[in-house]
Amino acid sequence: MPMISSSFHKFVRLLPYSHYPSQLIFTISAATTAHLRRTMTTSAAAANPSNTRLGWIGTGVMGRSMCAHLINAGYTLTIFTRTPSKAQELISMGAQWVDTPNAVGAQSDVVFTIVGYPSDVRQVILDSNSGALSGLRRGGVIVDMTTSEPSLAVEIHSAASAVGCSAIDAPVSGGDRGARNAALSIFAGGEEAVVERVKPLFSLLGKVYYMGGPGKGQFTKLGNQVVIASSMVGLCEGLIFAHKAGLDLNHFLNAISTGAAGSKSLDLYGNRILNRDLEPGFYVNHFVKDLGICLRECQNMGLALPGLALAQQLYLSLKAHGEGDLGTQALVLALERINNVSLQSVGKASL
Repeated sequence: MPMISSSFHKFVRLLPYSHYPSQLIFTISAATTAHLRRTMTTSAAAANPSNTRLGWIGTGVMGRSMCAHLINAGYTLTIFTRTPSKAQELISMGAQWVDTPNAVGAQSDVVFTIVGYPSDVRQVILDSNSGALSGLRRGGVIVDMTTSEPSLAVEIHSAASAVGCSAIDAPVSGGDRGARNAALSIFAGGEEAVVERVKPLFSLLGKVYYMGGPGKGQFTKLGNQVVIASSMVGLCEGLIFAHKAGLDLNHFLNAISTGAAGSKSLDLYGNRILNRDLEPGFYVNHFVKDLGICLRECQNMGLALPGLALAQQLYLSLKAHGEGDLGTQALVLALERINNVSLQSVGKASL
């Protein structure tokens, strides 16, 4: 890596300020600049309530619980949400609500975002007038926890670097229960030193896994969604098969949950499906968005993943029936319609 010679540094230090040549210009390579940024970032103190002001944008099903954990840990939070009423509980806990993402950035050292779609991410972070990055001071950090496009994560990282800030893409998995219990899996992409700096914050929300450079957190989450999509199809199909075979579905779930068919999807959603609890831990609309991003990335990679494509079509059918605001476990409705059966009368499960 190119470096400025030590003898040159000594020469400059010996010159009185008034004798500095007016034409003296330092040309520092991109590699040197990157090294200096990494050095400064590494030396930055780890986040704690006494040295780090937090911002939070997006207080939906998961964001609300995640934000509350940080407030309970003693952090000062400034929040923005498009619907102020959704932030009322957090305001009563001590958070300050502001009317633009830019204002969040201006009052924060680390800004978290967890919103709906890539277009929302772009608006709340990158908008030149109202975005959080436009208000953030040098040295600040953007942490986007939305499931979004890897290319957008790279763009945000570049934009943040250009103004002396940092950015991490850190989408999460675990649903509403994981958010409430601070048991989320967090997939982080970006500079490892920055991830280490904010690791104390991540530890209040779940367990963080460093996955590599900018965009790698998003790629990990998309792979996670590929696995979940097929798992949910398998769970719902298994229940419909067992129902048609005349099995007691409560007993069926109990039996398979301790065998090779046991899974996080079964644990989280088996009871909910049998209880007809289709409230969103994760919205169908957002899952359709995630699977669409997955399929576009597959096209870019030249990959054929037929299970993913089938799951996306089934979830799209829910959206076509006006069921996009239900939880992902509502997939059972699509499979019930295909087979002209209903699990609605099964009754309450007791795993």
